[in-house]
Amino acid sequence: MTVDSILESIPPLAVYLVVGLIIGIESLGIPLPGEIALVSAALLASRHTLDIDPVWVGAAATIGAIIGDTIGYTIGRRFGMGLFERLGKRFPKHFGPGHVALAKQLFARWGVWAVFFGRFIALLRILAGPLAGALHMRYPHFLAANASGALCWAGGTTAVVYYLGLAAEKWLSRFSWVALILAIVIGFGLTLLLRERTRSLIAQLEAEHDWETLRRRQ
Repeated sequence: MTVDSILESIPPLAVYLVVGLIIGIESLGIPLPGEIALVSAALLASRHTLDIDPVWVGAAATIGAIIGDTIGYTIGRRFGMGLFERLGKRFPKHFGPGHVALAKQLFARWGVWAVFFGRFIALLRILAGPLAGALHMRYPHFLAANASGALCWAGGTTAVVYYLGLAAEKWLSRFSWVALILAIVIGFGLTLLLRERTRSLIAQLEAEHDWETLRRRQ
């Protein structure tokens, strides 16, 4: 059985449901590869042999993001900042003091725009909903920023990846695989650079938090 035959056997509805579910759970506050799921589905939609509609891919991602963030907002509003303290003890790699402090700084600086742009940033994509609820952001403002951010992120990502996928065959027919590999390496390098910058900020904030905690104990 070939890869193409395996892909052709996947029902389109299953793809839409998986994309919406993964992104919804990620938006709820549980770390999952939502962006990878969206990009993969959009690439599948770009293959003319598959009956996957990119519009439905974007719609599923948007709906999942809005519902997940709304549930996360409700949980954050119900349990407050104490929720992040408990999560930080159990999942320090995702909810440590540095992660929460950086997210709070972005919220303090950008307000409701942190929810909108948070959809495009891995850290805020997980924390935006619960943190907005814990900080008692007004729900109508949150909903407007959440819905518009989800629509721009899901629709924009799907469209870009879909049309890049359509152009890939023509592009590869004119350029060598070396050029493609070089483009992938550059993109991967930029992604790692951004992640490293975020990690350094988080580490700095966690060090400040530990120092403040030690000072209070003394």
